[in-house]
Amino acid sequence: MAVLQSLRDLFIAADPRRADVAPAPPTVYEIRPLTKKQLREVAKLNLRCFARGENYSRHTFTYLLDNPETLSYRAVTPSGEMTGFIFAMMNPDGAAHITTIGVAPEHRRRDLASRLLSHLEDALRAKGVSTVVLEVRLSNLVAQELYKRRGYASVQLLKNYYSNGEDGYLMTKSLI
Repeated sequence: MAVLQSLRDLFIAADPRRADVAPAPPTVYEIRPLTKKQLREVAKLNLRCFARGENYSRHTFTYLLDNPETLSYRAVTPSGEMTGFIFAMMNPDGAAHITTIGVAPEHRRRDLASRLLSHLEDALRAKGVSTVVLEVRLSNLVAQELYKRRGYASVQLLKNYYSNGEDGYLMTKSLI
């Protein structure tokens, strides 16, 4: 039975919106590059972050991590545990697309997503990127508020954007 539960835990993540997700003990976080060495760890964390959302496959993460135009970072605890991640692809036109950002449910409400965004935006500016875009679910009001506080603006409604038919917003921010 324990083997079956282990397999379930690997492939079926707990719902991060459940009330029984206990906050992790207070800690400090460091932002580090995310490389292929962390592929398994980021794929597992992704399932926990987006239990009912759009999950990236290991293949997608491999593609992103192999692409020289991708910037990826992770938030880690002093013990090295990955608690968050962010990926962006740079385009030749001077823009970048944030493809995904996630924070472990037990580490949310600690400004990690904002810190990941700030770190990424600084790296994009250093590479001459002038504009960054992302998509967000219409129902994800917490993320929308974060992006607005960070200077992003909704520029387009994306009808039926997500695989379940939910609409999204295209948001953008100037980095210059």
